[in-house]
Amino acid sequence: MRSAAFPVHRHSLPQLLVDGLLVALAYFLAFRLRFDWDVRGRYQELFEQTLPWVIPVYLIVLSAFGVYQRLWTFISQREYEGVIKGVLGATVLVVGAIALLHPVQSAPRIRHFHIVSTPVTLPASVIALFLLMALAFLVGARFIVHLIVEGRVRSFRVGKGARDVLIVGGGDGGRLVARELARNPQLRLRPVGFVDDDPRKRGTKDEYGLKVLGTTSSEDLARVLDEAEPDEVVIAIPSAPGTLRARVVAACRRRGIPVRTTPTVFELLRDGSGEMRVTRQLREVRVEDILGREPVRMELERVGAYLAGEVVLVTGAGGSIGAELCRQIARVGPRRLVLVDHAEDNLFEILRELEEERHVRTAIPVLADCKEEERMREVLAEYRPSILFHAAAYKHVTMMELNPVEAVRNNALATRVVARIAGEAAVGTFVLVSTDKAVKPATVMGASKALAEWAVEAAAAKYRATTYATVRFGNVLASSGSVVPIFRRQIAAGGPVTVTDERMTRYFMTIPEAVQLIIRSGSLSEGSGEVFVLEMGEPIKIIELAETMIRLSGLEPGRDIAIEVVGARPGEKFHEDLFNPFEHPLPTPAQKIVRAQREPLDPAWVEDAFSKINLLVLEGDAAVLAEHVSTLASLRPVPDASGARIAT
Repeated sequence: MRSAAFPVHRHSLPQLLVDGLLVALAYFLAFRLRFDWDVRGRYQELFEQTLPWVIPVYLIVLSAFGVYQRLWTFISQREYEGVIKGVLGATVLVVGAIALLHPVQSAPRIRHFHIVSTPVTLPASVIALFLLMALAFLVGARFIVHLIVEGRVRSFRVGKGARDVLIVGGGDGGRLVARELARNPQLRLRPVGFVDDDPRKRGTKDEYGLKVLGTTSSEDLARVLDEAEPDEVVIAIPSAPGTLRARVVAACRRRGIPVRTTPTVFELLRDGSGEMRVTRQLREVRVEDILGREPVRMELERVGAYLAGEVVLVTGAGGSIGAELCRQIARVGPRRLVLVDHAEDNLFEILRELEEERHVRTAIPVLADCKEEERMREVLAEYRPSILFHAAAYKHVTMMELNPVEAVRNNALATRVVARIAGEAAVGTFVLVSTDKAVKPATVMGASKALAEWAVEAAAAKYRATTYATVRFGNVLASSGSVVPIFRRQIAAGGPVTVTDERMTRYFMTIPEAVQLIIRSGSLSEGSGEVFVLEMGEPIKIIELAETMIRLSGLEPGRDIAIEVVGARPGEKFHEDLFNPFEHPLPTPAQKIVRAQREPLDPAWVEDAFSKINLLVLEGDAAVLAEHVSTLASLRPVPDASGARIAT
């Protein structure tokens, strides 16, 4: 680490020592060369008296020019310029100090019958030699280290059997990949050039002489692949949209060329350090990389600033969404991050990750079940959170159809309990994580989440001190139990990949971007229990998703891996919706977030409905309960102009 007051990287102390020795050597040689190695008398005394403070002056001036902010292995033109400016500035300062202080007097002599002494200063030749040698030593040392570490001395001589690699991305990411390959010849990967989406970079070269051979347009990419004939392609644009990645993968597939990629922006952010090593992080292209939609990117430190210094509580902290919420919230520096989950193993894993991998020291694990009202009162009374994200829920549709009582108890009644307790405890902000299955629900799971949205809106009408909001979105890729890991396991087992219906479509986004939008939504609510809907792009056909995943595995659908259509399950819709018929979208100040505008609920009717649901849950009649909540969730109880309650 470094600070503005002392701009020296903590790993740069050996560099300070080496530079001090090189400055001393340059100063010593300047005197010796000037006087043919025979320095005597007053100049020897001048050298001995000034050397102890010349070295610190040089190091301080070089530090002021930012020379020690980076390791020599990552040195760039800016650091070389800093060395040159620092040496020039320090030399002027040293010469001026010696001239003013006159540290040594010459031997006394008689002049006009008076005994006088003459001040001794640095000869001009000593100054010139010192300046030139200091520059040569300091710049040369850095250049040699840079060459050795970066492997330019070895270049790309990786021996026989090396695989030729074409790098997609001629910017910083691509050059970093080339540098890493030079640094690690044991990888036996030899870059042949770059392609880039910026046509202006065509023909330019990097420090190793590798050229940008063309652009990423379909025609140019095909030409480069045919001419260069690489053994492998690496996508090295962390912010590359899915369309670009899909285009590269498709072109390479037609030629039988494997494709790998560097981490995406979200993965770098989740890693926390932003550091990338090809040997450690280069990976196969995954389906989430080629969604074909532009992922949402936000400055988390800005949009999540309202969480900094606050006590934030996350329910369902061990689940897919809850865990990612914890990761991203931890980055903005909450005073306390309270992790609530009723599953011990999930809670242990997210706590271990936060503490051991991300060095978070503010996380507090709490084993608690949101269905238990008294336990949740204890938790909120003890930790007094100012922001609460309610992500605890059962989400697997088929499982909930078989267990409707638990679905309603956990998703609807528990949400009502937590929302009410949050209001009574005057929690500042309450955010419910909902789903598109709550829109025109056709399953018990969807109905239970629709009722959860009702509970939050009713609580917003009753507890004005708490700002309530609901965030609704579609499927998230790679979450536990979702279609992507299921397809991945089926492909690994040799198939078949099971698809319910060829017409089936779903909305998809990645877990990190969904969570960023949840955090952003928490700052948008005005307190009326608004429902915020995340723009999910275009829905994706499930059968096309299956085909894409099979091809990404290097196999061919229908030939290597069979796709079996098994038929839709009871209540499963062919297409999901993000808005109910009685809702219409309104824009918000946030990108990719809209508000579902609708008539306000009648809170008294909602309370009465939940009382009946609670009674049915206590009786445990699954069939009656499932039918009741499904019918109930399809209604919209709002007061009419005369005050009578109606359902729309």
